[in-house]
Amino acid sequence: MNENQMKQKAQYVHSVFESIAEEYDKMNNVISFGSHIAWRNYTMKQMNIRPGQSAIDVACGTCDWTISLAHAVGKEGRVVGLDFSQNMLDVGAYKVAKEGVGQTVQLVNGDAMKLPYEDNTFDYATIGFALRNVPDIQTVLNEMCRVVKPGGKVVSLEVSKPPFLPYRKLFYLYFYKLLPIIAKLVVNKYEEYAWLPQSLTNFPDSKELARMFQQAGLDPVQVKLFMGGVAALHIGTKK
Repeated sequence: MNENQMKQKAQYVHSVFESIAEEYDKMNNVISFGSHIAWRNYTMKQMNIRPGQSAIDVACGTCDWTISLAHAVGKEGRVVGLDFSQNMLDVGAYKVAKEGVGQTVQLVNGDAMKLPYEDNTFDYATIGFALRNVPDIQTVLNEMCRVVKPGGKVVSLEVSKPPFLPYRKLFYLYFYKLLPIIAKLVVNKYEEYAWLPQSLTNFPDSKELARMFQQAGLDPVQVKLFMGGVAALHIGTKK
């Protein structure tokens, strides 16, 4: 993807998320049948976060993971939620205040491709169901690796491609064909949710994404597939 194509993708994705911010949480539950919560809870246990640590939640959206991180690091810790959609951050800010973690969380309107932080700043960098939407995956992974401390972890939880081909075809039928229709019925948005499944088309499978983690300077990389591979967890440790 050349620079112009990356810019066009970034602009289009921005418009999509600005548009769906109010319905985003409802549709997340519908899309994953509520499983995304269990996947995130499993991920948090694997991360083994300690009170007082720091994290940046990249492309934080409406801040569900940001809030989980804030509870884990406690009042002595620090969490940054970064997203390029102000509408998503506005929804997130309401939830952060409601959860009582406003002292721990700082929300930043920023670019995942150019994180506005020094090298070796955070203990963790997370990205949940957003890596497939960024203009350049490797650039974002490189940036996430850059801002975590040596020994720190970069964590991605994302929709993936089931390795078992017949199951993959069944999943694609749901994700590409049925999901936009469900979105039209539930939140009256068709085009936006017709595009989101397309974002999976050129997204690497779990093995290729693990290699991209390693290319960013993360080793070892743990991979866990959920529901036969419809979602994948990657945890990479910075050398």
